Amino acid sequence: MAFALPLLAIGAAIDASQSGWGLLNKLSLPAFLEIILVIMIFDFAIWFQHLMTHKIPILWQLHSVHHADRDFDVTTALRFHPLEIALSMLAKIGLVYAVGPSALAVLLFEIILNGTAMFNHSNIKLPNSIDWILRMFLVTPDMHRVHHSVHRAEHDSNYGFSLSVWDRAFGTYVSQPSDGHSNMLIGLECQDDRASRLVWSLIMPFRHK
Repeated sequence: MAFALPLLAIGAAIDASQSGWGLLNKLSLPAFLEIILVIMIFDFAIWFQHLMTHKIPILWQLHSVHHADRDFDVTTALRFHPLEIALSMLAKIGLVYAVGPSALAVLLFEIILNGTAMFNHSNIKLPNSIDWILRMFLVTPDMHRVHHSVHRAEHDSNYGFSLSVWDRAFGTYVSQPSDGHSNMLIGLECQDDRASRLVWSLIMPFRHK
């Protein structure tokens, strides 16, 4: 689903262009400027959507499947409940019709989003100097790992998937985990290894708390 559903957003962009829907379809912007605007607008939308999945209880129940992974690696980037993926795609398609981006701009955004999501969920250790430079613009593994801490104050931070600017601008940026990267615990509090099972993860949002 994570790889196939983005094709729906590209199809929506083609349909919006042919129908003349969306703000950008009313304007005549240079292609490079449109692509930059689309990447910024859609990346902010993903950041805001991620924030809402932590603040709205029913959305958090779905999103908690992502946080239940006790191992932080590239597979975590694809670990989302199917209902959350579907809801996210519906929101994205609605944004496509409102903004009216080109299919190329949406394709490039999806490539960047999925590529950076796999990068910042990876369990690689960058040299501190490189991490410091990269996180001025992009979300690095060390920056996003803080978001997967068991501590509520830390997993309610660093919501970005691609660009780091939104967390810095809206005061949700946390530089380092309080326990340090070597000692921090990943996942949710009061959680056991059942989260590694597919069926358990699928029914997790509907379990009584």
